[in-house]
Amino acid sequence: MPSKRSYVSPLRAQAAAQTRELILRQATELFAERGYGRVTVADIAAAAGVASKTVFASVGSKSDILNRIVDEGVNASGYERAMQTLLEERTPESVLRALAHGTRMGNERQFTVHEAIRKALPVHEDGEALWERATADYRDALHTTARHMHTLTPAPSYPVEETADLLWHWFGPTGWRTLVVESGWSWDRAEDVLYRTAVAALR
Repeated sequence: MPSKRSYVSPLRAQAAAQTRELILRQATELFAERGYGRVTVADIAAAAGVASKTVFASVGSKSDILNRIVDEGVNASGYERAMQTLLEERTPESVLRALAHGTRMGNERQFTVHEAIRKALPVHEDGEALWERATADYRDALHTTARHMHTLTPAPSYPVEETADLLWHWFGPTGWRTLVVESGWSWDRAEDVLYRTAVAALR
């Protein structure tokens, strides 16, 4: 006797996906505003207009939610496309200009996600591993940029590894946050100064 196929309603699946997206968006905003440790699943449910059991069924625990925020933030960063454009550049200045603009756009678009993660680190059960997972592709992209720059003329005045470290110092999320959030700079001003600083230092 043939077994019955389970039927999955496309509309139901779409509604479930929209609910997950809403929960994650509201959780990201709450984590960024209040800090991970001060937000409960009930808070997230209230912000999303659903029951707490819906949050658990749709996304999981608060820790699961943060993990999803990290993964989706990495996927939404667009770093692969930005790197393709950057690696086509053939002068150190044009590479750094593309890097300054690309990292600026990524940090500006993902600002709330970065804040949610940053504020979770002191209280998360495995904050160090969380940060490493959130930034691994970012750091790898800057290492790739450093290696590319050393194929150009003139090459940076530092070894490849030190060049990568300096790029992380200037163009990593902490560098952008220091200027834009802590010092009140505009994104445009920060992009221009970081670009000029990198050009002058690596020349």
